[in-house]
Amino acid sequence: MTKRSFKLQNVGNIVNRDGFDLFMKSSERNFARRIDLTSLQLFVAVCELGSIGKAAEREFIAASAVSKRLSDLEAALDTPLLYRHTRGVDLTPAGQSLLHHARSVLFSLEKMQGELSEYADGVRGHVRMHASISAIVQFLPEDLGEFIRQHPEVKIDLEEHLSTEVVRAVQEGAADLGICNTADGSGDLQTLPYRQDRLVLIVPRGHPLRTQEAIAFEDTLDFDHVGLHSNSSIYLAMRDAAAAARRTIKLRIHVTGLDAMCRMIHNGLGVGVMPERAFELMHGVGELEAVALTNDWAARQIELVARDFSSLPVTARLLVDHLTAHTGTGHPLSAT
Repeated sequence: MTKRSFKLQNVGNIVNRDGFDLFMKSSERNFARRIDLTSLQLFVAVCELGSIGKAAEREFIAASAVSKRLSDLEAALDTPLLYRHTRGVDLTPAGQSLLHHARSVLFSLEKMQGELSEYADGVRGHVRMHASISAIVQFLPEDLGEFIRQHPEVKIDLEEHLSTEVVRAVQEGAADLGICNTADGSGDLQTLPYRQDRLVLIVPRGHPLRTQEAIAFEDTLDFDHVGLHSNSSIYLAMRDAAAAARRTIKLRIHVTGLDAMCRMIHNGLGVGVMPERAFELMHGVGELEAVALTNDWAARQIELVARDFSSLPVTARLLVDHLTAHTGTGHPLSAT
């Protein structure tokens, strides 16, 4: 009897837990229905102007109607949002939290409206991409230009970021696709090979190292260096190589772009490491020469990253097919 009643008690607990989950889901749906966008917009306006009257004037609505909507909003949330006084209003702690979320919701709606309006204007696809500076300088202008000529109806939003930030953006859903060096890890993302590049040492003409045909990075550490951003994949590889040799980099300056690096090197601030193709494309920025690096990490794989290539929108899969066509790896994604 004891055993049977114990089982029945567990069944009751399961039923109660499931009922609680159903109640919570129902409660969440009811909460969404109680909040309307107009009230959120008016709430944000009141917060920005510090006055119900000024907000009503800006939004072309009666002050009494604004006040009523704010009262209804407080009733729906079951908490006061504003401290009302003769000089205007101030936010309660709950109001400050709501303001943050309301702005986020309204911004997302504006972004959604903008993207959907592009379909009405004839744009039948939209791909969000984040890429490293190496990929953008060396390969993407030609590759994306060719793709757009083949698919003029597709819009591509491309942002430049550090490789670590590209990976994070794809993980968090801020980008559909990423292109970067994933030597520092891609987490649980899927990857496909895109391009290969090779790092070289850039020196000004007349520098003692210019006569070398090839050199190990460790042998450059007696000289001043111009480095990229401290979190860039190139600088992290340089730092690790120096640490392995129990040396430090004599860093004169960090720069955020390869053209800036060339100008700094040309003007005698040190030597620097950058992709060979990028240097060739920017030849003429200064009187500079490239020396091959013998380190294994100087040969790099640039990869496409996505949370799940097979679940990407059709236009994004078309772009992946185009960008990986030259590698001869994988199966066409547009057919999946």
